[in-house]
Amino acid sequence: MRSWSVPLGRLMGVEVRLHFFFALLLGLSLLYTGMSGLAAVRGVALWLLLLGVVGAREIARSIVSTYHGIQVRSILLLPIGGLPAYATPESAEQASEGPAQMSLALTGPLTNFAAAMVLLGFIRGVSPSVSLLAKPWVSADHLLRSAFWLNIFLAVVNLLPAYPLDAGKLLRGNFSRTRGALQGTRAASGVGQVIALALFVAGVLLQSPWLLLAGFFIFVGAQLEDQGMIFQSVVDTVRMRDIMLTDFSMLSSSDTLEDAVYKSIHSLQDDFPVVRSGLLVGVVSRQRIVESLQLDGNAYVQSIMTRAFHVAQPDDSLGVTFRRITGGRGLSLVPVLDGERIVGIVTLQNLMHNMGLLAESRRLQQQASS
Repeated sequence: MRSWSVPLGRLMGVEVRLHFFFALLLGLSLLYTGMSGLAAVRGVALWLLLLGVVGAREIARSIVSTYHGIQVRSILLLPIGGLPAYATPESAEQASEGPAQMSLALTGPLTNFAAAMVLLGFIRGVSPSVSLLAKPWVSADHLLRSAFWLNIFLAVVNLLPAYPLDAGKLLRGNFSRTRGALQGTRAASGVGQVIALALFVAGVLLQSPWLLLAGFFIFVGAQLEDQGMIFQSVVDTVRMRDIMLTDFSMLSSSDTLEDAVYKSIHSLQDDFPVVRSGLLVGVVSRQRIVESLQLDGNAYVQSIMTRAFHVAQPDDSLGVTFRRITGGRGLSLVPVLDGERIVGIVTLQNLMHNMGLLAESRRLQQQASS
């Protein structure tokens, strides 16, 4: 998600990211309208209009999520809508079943339909001579009419039973109740990809760029959700004892910063657990050690270590720990404790490397047993 998107900021505590396909649409819009002068300004305005239409429906969905007590960690904005990532497995489960699922599925289309009706009233009141049925329906030359039809188009598209669209999420919920979360998601994603290909073919036959774009973005969204569910199913089955570093360096709270720098030279770690009398009391990064030494001179590690940190148990799942690393106070290290004894560490630095090795090890074991 992050490698194909850019952050826009936070809204109501939710990280909002923009998929690079929006940049692609901006380029297409400028290519269609012209690259200079007033035409370029209108092209950018049309692009911002689409972004606003998508953003409005996602704001409404976030409000409904908050009403149901669902914690959304981030939203990835695509031209067909937003793909939310939930802060906890409980929130993800709540969003995919019961009243919350139906509310969220209806909120997006209803928001777009409501916005379209408001625009319709505004157009009739301010510019009654504007014909809503004149083609092209979406054009940089008629932004008000374009806003109306973009809302209608987005609402209608999201009523298709194509995952990850709104109606497709209801389909995914039905599949999940009979097949389980992973298989249900994959089945719904398959249906979504079939519908996407049908729209793409219809766009070619009818020479409709909007059907082509809708089919393309539905296909991409289905692929993203499918990959995300596969990743989630993997990280929830991997335990800390499977991937934690057991050969690691620690610092003492009574070490000086010069001692810490010397020890870090002989270690590949960027982050270190700090202990006192064998008990974990903090964590500190190599960068923090060097910066403090340069700015304030030599001191003790306990004066610069972070005392607010997360810990894990050997049997905790990778999914839980990964959320602790990525969601907690900018830390990139989670110590693994067995009782009060530190037995390993997990860092972002080694996580993906170890996951690759673990996957290869499991593949070899399956080959040996077959």
